[in-house]
Amino acid sequence: MGNNYPYLTSKEVAHLLDCSPDDVIQLAQRGELEARKKGRFWRFRPDDVTDYKRQVEQKSLLRSY
Repeated sequence: MGNNYPYLTSKEVAHLLDCSPDDVIQLAQRGELEARKKGRFWRFRPDDVTDYKRQVEQKSLLRSY
């Protein structure tokens, strides 16, 4: 993990995805949301979170048709 990239915490990601930090960690553990583990903490790249959110929104739109 480089120090030049702004990684997000599970709490910050939870706020962006409107869910709990525990839900974010479960997504990471299942491999649905790209993440890196630093010690006992999960870290997320903003671009990965944005990509995940876009995928979820697209699936939601497809179901509404």
